[in-house]
Amino acid sequence: MKNCFLFPGQGAQYPGMGKDLYEASQNVKDLFAKADTVTGRDLKALLFEGTVEDLKKTENTQVAITLINLAIRRYLEELGITSKGAAGFSLGEFSAMVDTGILTEEQVLPLVIERGEIMAKVAATSPALADGCGMAAVIGMSSEDVEKAVAGREDVFPANYNSPVQTVVSGTAAGIDWAAKALKEAGARRVIPLKVSGPFHTPLLEEAKKAFGEYLSSLDFKDPAKPLYSNVTGGMVKEGKEARKLSALQIVSPVKWVAIQNNIVSDGFEACIEVGPGKVLSGLWKNIKSDITCYPTDKKEAIDAVAGELK
Repeated sequence: MKNCFLFPGQGAQYPGMGKDLYEASQNVKDLFAKADTVTGRDLKALLFEGTVEDLKKTENTQVAITLINLAIRRYLEELGITSKGAAGFSLGEFSAMVDTGILTEEQVLPLVIERGEIMAKVAATSPALADGCGMAAVIGMSSEDVEKAVAGREDVFPANYNSPVQTVVSGTAAGIDWAAKALKEAGARRVIPLKVSGPFHTPLLEEAKKAFGEYLSSLDFKDPAKPLYSNVTGGMVKEGKEARKLSALQIVSPVKWVAIQNNIVSDGFEACIEVGPGKVLSGLWKNIKSDITCYPTDKKEAIDAVAGELK
């Protein structure tokens, strides 16, 4: 079956995620052991004993979600479910790069720790962000109307094009507060703050993009072995060097998730599987006009059910 794996990003985390898989699969236990070795951290303690606040910190969130994404991928493959292509939402794109052969598990875990630390440092030390920053989901409004409502501001930007009726804005705390009022006045049904600690996918993180680009310059990015869809362009990534360039650019560029979903449909995939914690991506998929089902795999029982249906 032509499956596309979709890997979630920040905001999907919760304490205890992945514990049921760890207890059920030696393959997942082996991945955790590898992760501790390559990162020098006790990630099992972070995931299974960490608080909501611990997991909300960017420097923890990114490696925690990536590890669970990869753990679920391992368990799916253990059950005979593999992909013919992949995409990842923001941070999730790095898990997708493992699935498509661009990066290895050993490469990606230190990479996302470095990414998280760079982004957290810039968010904490940038004078422009001294009074706080964040993101908010705008519900019940077209992306074009969101763009018009915040046009001309330099402290808040459209950041994630999630669905035809949901766009995320990102910026300073003052910018988000202003945008929440302006967007509601312009017709938004709801504006919901997100569980993140930075103004992701905006020009406010230009310094993070530069620092992360320097870090990536020493890493070997292989050409993809199967389709990978880019957050920055919405289209397929053709070469490893392109993946490296887009990985840095992604930090300051909006996530074109609607375009990615439409391209997955156009390219003839038969099913999508959300490979990671939560059900955000399978929820967003329901807003796309398609007969393709997107299956969540947040818990072991859900993964077992998906495997039974798709094998």
